[in-house]
Amino acid sequence: MDTIGDFLTRVRNAGAARHEKLDMPASNVRVGIAKILLDNGYIRSFKVVRDGKQGVMRVYLKYSEKGKPIITEISRVSRPGRRVYIKSGDIPEVRNGFGISILSTNRGVVDGDTAKKEKLGGEYLCNVW
Repeated sequence: MDTIGDFLTRVRNAGAARHEKLDMPASNVRVGIAKILLDNGYIRSFKVVRDGKQGVMRVYLKYSEKGKPIITEISRVSRPGRRVYIKSGDIPEVRNGFGISILSTNRGVVDGDTAKKEKLGGEYLCNVW
């Protein structure tokens, strides 16, 4: 099962349905992606509640003053059937700098700008704008 694709689809669908929050099973990669979305202003907040098993992550979505979701598009790049790995010099600019790319590196999940600064390559997970 593609847990990252599931996370992105849940966020995309909740935004389209104008939900305030969404719940899903937690994982370290999902938490890393949520931290990047929070740091870049795409979500209001998130929290992880530990239960005896995997834990539950609650993500609070962010909307504009007119009620439109801040996340216009969120798309998966590397999939289980076709992994995409890139070097630090090949990290693309998303929407001429108005979006972000998210990578999984040996130092954790980071956005494209951080990966370029620290010269990190890795698996190219997704684009957000």
